[in-house]
Amino acid sequence: MRAELVLKLLSHAGTGAIVAAPTTSLPETIGGVRNWDYRYTWIRDAALTAQALVAVGHKREAIDWLHWVERISQAQRDAGQALRIMYGLHGEVDLTEIELEHLEGYRGSRPVRIGNGAAEQIQLDIYGDLLNAAYELVRSGEPLQPELWGFLCEVADMACEHWQKPDYGIWEMRGPTRHFVYSKVMIWVALDRALRLAKHYPMPGDTSRWRKTLAEVRQVVLRRGYNDAVGAFVQCFDSTDLDASNLLIPLYDFLPFDDPRVQGTIDRTIEGLTENGLVYRYKADDGLPGKEGAFGLCTFWLVDNLALSGRLDEAHAIFEGMVGRANHLGLFAEQFDAVSGEHLGNFPQAFSHIGLINSALYLAYAEGRETPIAEPMGSDEHRADSLGAEDEQLS
Repeated sequence: MRAELVLKLLSHAGTGAIVAAPTTSLPETIGGVRNWDYRYTWIRDAALTAQALVAVGHKREAIDWLHWVERISQAQRDAGQALRIMYGLHGEVDLTEIELEHLEGYRGSRPVRIGNGAAEQIQLDIYGDLLNAAYELVRSGEPLQPELWGFLCEVADMACEHWQKPDYGIWEMRGPTRHFVYSKVMIWVALDRALRLAKHYPMPGDTSRWRKTLAEVRQVVLRRGYNDAVGAFVQCFDSTDLDASNLLIPLYDFLPFDDPRVQGTIDRTIEGLTENGLVYRYKADDGLPGKEGAFGLCTFWLVDNLALSGRLDEAHAIFEGMVGRANHLGLFAEQFDAVSGEHLGNFPQAFSHIGLINSALYLAYAEGRETPIAEPMGSDEHRADSLGAEDEQLS
């Protein structure tokens, strides 16, 4: 309930925007330089917030946000500009990153920043984020309004148009663009959800193109995103680095949990990215000095994977460990020091509270309890309806 309250309080009633966190420049390591301004609406973060709220019965915020994105996108299109990964609460696009050199920062953690340079990045996962949020609303019984049909078709078309490009990935790395595996998987999610929606709504899109691209993306991810020597899906095509975002591969129905590649990815994540029950996003070079803490949301993703794999004892142990790390108000920051347990990064962070809600629901589902959504993403029942399942003979 406290997590639900956090997500509702991060929703802007006046516009429909949903912010990632209400703070700026709380450091990812004390005294470090990884200090970012999170007081904006990321398509990804807001979509995940909307999904979690819908899962526990709060549809209004998700509906308002989706219509807000459509309005902002239309205004951008009228101005000759493309869909962006993030905006200000009123649709602002000038989010220039500025360092406030006259401020000492939290416990001497400089620089203090306002604005966020990641606003100019290309991140291909946003197409899947948007379409999945719309799809989850429909699954909850909420009808999709006609003004959204054309917009969502445009999003699916953008996924087809851009999927072969490199990007900066879900973690907004500030080095060169790369072919991140998770970004490609989310292109698949975008097209899978668009095709599912097209079964029920007169979506004015090229479904043949969507289906063809869906199959192409699946094949290249399976060929270049999985590393046999590592025994796991990796961060980028043809790399050997692990990335916790690949824990979402089965949760988004790309592969079933009993696939050896999925179980290998779970086990390698535990072995290579987990410390004291906390999961790091990655340990590869990301182009920034210093290091960061373990990531709350990624830790909850591991719980979800273990729960839907039938590894309930392991799932409960990590979940209870995370619950015990909440502060005296029952709130979570973005990251944690894996040794001391200290909260790191901006606070309270939507991501961590999204993770808590979803993990509680996945654990309940795995134990056979009644849940608000009877067939959650990643379950055998939901995956059976996946448009990509018919292409598994190619895997």
